[in-house]
Amino acid sequence: MADDSRITERRPTAVAPAETPGLSGLLTLAVAVVVVAGLYLGRTVLIPITLAVLLSFLLAPIVNLLRRIHLGRVLSVIVAVLLALGIILAVGGLIGSQIADLARNVPNYATTIRSKVETVQGFAASRLNLVMRGVGQQVQPPGQPPLKNPKTGDQQKPMQVEVHEPDPTPMQIAERVIAPIVDPLSTTAIVIIVAIFVLLQREDLRDRLIRLFGSSDLHRTTAAMNDAARRLSRYFLTQLGINAGFGIITGTGLFLIGVPSPLLWGIIGLLLRFVPYIGAPLAATLPLALAAAVSPGWSMMAWTAGLYMVTEAIMGQAVEPLLYGHSTGLSPFSVVVSATFWTWLWGPIGLILSTPLTLCLVVLGRHVERLEFLDVILGDRPALTPVEGFYQRMLAGDPDEAREQAEVLLRDRPLSSYYDEVALKGLQLAANDAARGVLTETQLDKIKSSMQELIDDLDEHDDQEPDPKEALESAATTLSRSEQDVPKHPSPGKVAAEALPPEWRTKAPVLCIAGRGVLDEAAASMLSQLLHKSGLKARVLPHEAASRLRIGALDGEGVSMVCLCYLEIGGAPSHLRYMLRRLRQRLPTARLLVGLWPVEQAILTDDRLRAAVGADVYTSSLREAVEACLEAAKTEVQPVAA
Repeated sequence: MADDSRITERRPTAVAPAETPGLSGLLTLAVAVVVVAGLYLGRTVLIPITLAVLLSFLLAPIVNLLRRIHLGRVLSVIVAVLLALGIILAVGGLIGSQIADLARNVPNYATTIRSKVETVQGFAASRLNLVMRGVGQQVQPPGQPPLKNPKTGDQQKPMQVEVHEPDPTPMQIAERVIAPIVDPLSTTAIVIIVAIFVLLQREDLRDRLIRLFGSSDLHRTTAAMNDAARRLSRYFLTQLGINAGFGIITGTGLFLIGVPSPLLWGIIGLLLRFVPYIGAPLAATLPLALAAAVSPGWSMMAWTAGLYMVTEAIMGQAVEPLLYGHSTGLSPFSVVVSATFWTWLWGPIGLILSTPLTLCLVVLGRHVERLEFLDVILGDRPALTPVEGFYQRMLAGDPDEAREQAEVLLRDRPLSSYYDEVALKGLQLAANDAARGVLTETQLDKIKSSMQELIDDLDEHDDQEPDPKEALESAATTLSRSEQDVPKHPSPGKVAAEALPPEWRTKAPVLCIAGRGVLDEAAASMLSQLLHKSGLKARVLPHEAASRLRIGALDGEGVSMVCLCYLEIGGAPSHLRYMLRRLRQRLPTARLLVGLWPVEQAILTDDRLRAAVGADVYTSSLREAVEACLEAAKTEVQPVAA
């Protein structure tokens, strides 16, 4: 009969062509355009409403605290809103008074700036004259007098004409004074009124959002909405406290340095720092320019720059990670893009609101299935899981990046845990794609070679539990959120060579035979490496070594256990039963282990199927396979001396 390994070869299936964009894609694009246009055209109404919603997130913890002391819903909301209104008016009054004081001294500052500019221009002009003089001496022939500029003749001066506007009427004066005040006051009134209604009807608004986005799963959606509101409130309050500290420190520092209007720059720093990465540099721009205008020298400007650099470094690298972690949940790219987008839509107020608005969208994307794309686009979590990232690196033939990912994960887990939870699952994705016929022979060869290189590179790592203190530090500083979600398992342990029975002290007591899949040999290589690190010697053989034609040439000397490694078994596993029968005939004293790494395989749970196949041990992970081999070695019956 022909070799069964050849009979079971699969033909690549045809891959369906990519679908052309349909009507749904055009509708999505049209909806996006309409939403952006509505945000731009309705900014006069939407900005106050957005400010009111964000204010309600800030005031919600205060309202809850007041309700706990039995003030009642309405009274708690009114007290919280009045407190916020008082703070807003106080801040507005401070900003107005500081701007008025600063405006009176603008002519003096302009004179200082003009003198500094003239000094810089004079220095640059002198350097340029020296350079041009050297160039002219090189170009002009010797003995020739230097060129002189022709004198211009006297020109008749033009007649000056002055235009005097009539004195403004009392109505015009009133319009000029009142008009700039009416718009901020009306916006503030709308914000306060809307915030009151949002705080009074929080539960009703939450129910309406649940109806829109998740009425099919009320329990899960309700928990998600409550969690999102709690997280947003905590973030806004924490960020407000950090920014207030930034403003107090910079304002106090500017006061000690001597920069005018330090309260104004402290408040501006508080507001602009809501924009990460670029908020602090923007807040430092005007104080730096003012420091250059006030002092005739450059020392005040240097001290101001140092103040902002040191304060931002402390806040960003020490205070923020201590309070709510290293990240706000947004990717740096999305922060910059969202700041640009919202500034284009709503102007300076959009720049301040860009991060809170984007954070709201990301939280909704993490909890609402229909909006998951927002978390993928704007969030800081990797778009690919560690398993998908591993498969992508293998597919690209880049074992160096795969090793970099492995070394990061191995800082807080043993090697067997990484192989089970990342490498094997990534190879399963590749095996599934190979079964569907979407991988070419070149791609499969690239995956095999890259996987073997990775296994060789990781041979220097021991399969042991890392130091708990080092693991905790590395997990807090290097692992992303998706990498932290990868399950961890303890190492299978290790046995000393002198503790093994004589049958297990041979050259290779364990034989790892690959299944018939194209990538099963990689799984067998990983198992062999882990066995070596556990104190058991093993060797790897391809699937053809146990075929009907070559089973007679199989070297079974000193073999006490045989491990068959499969990434997947499709259909009825009759070929596995026949292979085990041949191995029992060839190695009658060896124990047989079948490693089926996909845990959903029926043979792992069906007792009748397992009995029909006839293996001694079935495992669903490399760690279980190593533990089974160690257990078999420890319980081996010692031969009785004659």
